[in-house]
Amino acid sequence: MPETVFVNAINEALQEEMERDESVFIMGEDIKRSIYGATMGLLEEFGEKRVLDTPLSENAFFGAAVGAAAVGMRPVVETLTSFMWVAMDQLVSQAAKMRYMFGGQVNLPVVYRATMYYGGGSAAHHSDRSYPMFMNMPGLKIVAPSNSADMKGLMKTAIRDDDVVIMFEDGTLFGNRGDVPANEDLPNGELLIPFGQANTLREGTDVTVVAIAGSVPHAIAAADELEADGISVEVIDPRTLVPLDKGAILESVERTGRLVIADPAHKVCSAASEIASIVAEEGFWSLQAPIVKVASEQVHIPYSPVLEKLVYPTKEKIVTAVKGTLE
Repeated sequence: MPETVFVNAINEALQEEMERDESVFIMGEDIKRSIYGATMGLLEEFGEKRVLDTPLSENAFFGAAVGAAAVGMRPVVETLTSFMWVAMDQLVSQAAKMRYMFGGQVNLPVVYRATMYYGGGSAAHHSDRSYPMFMNMPGLKIVAPSNSADMKGLMKTAIRDDDVVIMFEDGTLFGNRGDVPANEDLPNGELLIPFGQANTLREGTDVTVVAIAGSVPHAIAAADELEADGISVEVIDPRTLVPLDKGAILESVERTGRLVIADPAHKVCSAASEIASIVAEEGFWSLQAPIVKVASEQVHIPYSPVLEKLVYPTKEKIVTAVKGTLE
């Protein structure tokens, strides 16, 4: 099975879907030059009518994507999470609500690719991890892959979906390599991962760790370290937050009796908070210890690299949390 860099998995998915369906096109700032790598080679293969550079006006081109989708196109919009605030009216008042407000008479097959560049000294204005805010808004599907295979498979599924999908791409994973099966080795000839199906990355019996996006490698590393101490950790990657595979999480907690959630977003009203709430409401009698959230501290991201590292979930924080549930 060939190894693929995370950002190249995005590129492969885009290339395959644009080749498959002429209604798929991509738009965003500086994508012709592929500043971030995900759109490399697409201009040369598909031309300027399907690879569109936009002005620095997110509210305008986010809305243009909604209009294009409403008349039968399948736009993919590249952006950074930090720039999404400029387009909130189009995202919340139009993209999320239009199908509902029109009584289901219109499909909106838009994919907003929201790259999260945090952890690299970009300071507060460019280090957002905003997926919990969009989980709160009905009408949006929220995807947060943690590895190359999931990135490719979920992106292809998102482009074919008739609803609005926000694909949160964790920038801390962009250089990571992972196995991605070749299309010719797959039963149906292509990699498609359905929404709403969590992935159990590691089986365990003592504690369940649900890890999101860039927290997944830290959770795996923590589980490896804890195994040496005789602690068996089950690691679950939800892959999609809306829809959320709560069944997989509840079944795991029923077996282990303990839950730790690792989430790169801020702790208050986080994805971790929602998962904790679900387990507290629907799996309370399975719990043998309080649920623990390992999420980013409730502060703006500092510019100082030394201080920034203290904000996010780490292997060490997850190890401490897991041991705390066993005391």
